[in-house]
Amino acid sequence: MKDRYKFLILLGIFLGAYFIPFENTNVQKAVLESFYMIQDYAQKHVLLCLVPAFFIAGAISVFVSQAAVVKYLGPAASKCLSYSVASVSGTVLAVCSCTVLPLFAGIYRMGAGVGPATAFLYSGPAINVLAIVLSAKVLGWKIGLARAIGAVAFAYIIGLLMAVTFRHEERANQTICMPPEDDPKRKLWQDTVYMASMIGILVFANWGKPMEAEGIWHGIYTAKWYITGLFGLIFGYTIVKWFGAKPIPTIATGVVVLLLALLFPQWPLLPFGAGIAGVAWVTKTSSDETKNWLDSTWMYALMIAPLLLGGVLVAGFLLGMPGTDNGIIPSRWIAAAVGGNGFFANLFASAAGAFMYFATLTEVPIVQGLLGSGMGQGPALSLLLAGPALSLPSMIVIRSILGTKKAIAFIGYVILLSTFAGMLFGWIAG
Repeated sequence: MKDRYKFLILLGIFLGAYFIPFENTNVQKAVLESFYMIQDYAQKHVLLCLVPAFFIAGAISVFVSQAAVVKYLGPAASKCLSYSVASVSGTVLAVCSCTVLPLFAGIYRMGAGVGPATAFLYSGPAINVLAIVLSAKVLGWKIGLARAIGAVAFAYIIGLLMAVTFRHEERANQTICMPPEDDPKRKLWQDTVYMASMIGILVFANWGKPMEAEGIWHGIYTAKWYITGLFGLIFGYTIVKWFGAKPIPTIATGVVVLLLALLFPQWPLLPFGAGIAGVAWVTKTSSDETKNWLDSTWMYALMIAPLLLGGVLVAGFLLGMPGTDNGIIPSRWIAAAVGGNGFFANLFASAAGAFMYFATLTEVPIVQGLLGSGMGQGPALSLLLAGPALSLPSMIVIRSILGTKKAIAFIGYVILLSTFAGMLFGWIAG
């Protein structure tokens, strides 16, 4: 089966190279736009988002008990408990549709049921408190409230639909995915502090700049790197104290990061990148447990990163950078197709949003522009519910993790639920 997909990919590349009219000006713009998009993704998301997410996914595989994952998120777990844990976990992260993928792969491969795992997959990028608040301020309180209600409800509904759709596989997994509970090497609160420190680094390093230059959100944004540094100190302490990391390399990494932060405050990626390199060095030269963590992190990077970057390249060619009209599919076609609040307008908005790539918070100004171009209230909500949760790059990776059938079902449920939610909201708001 894998050889068949590889052949189809190679065939597609050959046919594209053979038939695409590269001499056409619009095609040249689209090709250039795809590389602009992958550059933008590399600059804004790889180091700050993906790399920390890979480390967290590797930590889940190595340090989190498989028995605990199955107990709380497995097929036999309480539905209320498992879906609540999955939704809350995703909400805390508040990451984009691509950053959540390594974390989703980690818990799914550790034995989480397809329902709770996909609830987590949807809730991570969709239930972003700052994005919902921004939607209410910029697009109106009605859309903000509808987005909040829809995103929380969808996490549960999509998870339950996936569990019901694939219930026969879940029952089979229920009998084979119950590993014995080994004696833990650390106390639960120690593992919690360790995981929370990495999640804190991921969340606050990617804290977006709010539109208003005042208030609590702007205050957090102003202090984001100080907060990230505090979580970094906690992380450094935990890996030395509880995970067998060598103190000298860990301290040396901290000193280098601090010096770079003080010398080059205008370039925060420099100390952040040094910290990532230092963590890789520390884990590689310390205990067997930390070496396994690095190996697991590398496995997720090799599994996900090539598919993700390839998907970004294709998305850039087809649709262009958000807010531009340089993709092979003109954005004016999309704007023209989402007027009114009918079924097809909402379906098109959901599908278009699902295939487009939105960095965190960028969906709000894009929808604002589309509303100014005649987009209906219903399609606006449909796009906000489907867009942040999915993208063409994430779809490619989801298929590699879940398989074709489950990936199609998940994508289909997101698009259809967003469509009907948009229709209902358009009817109420109109």
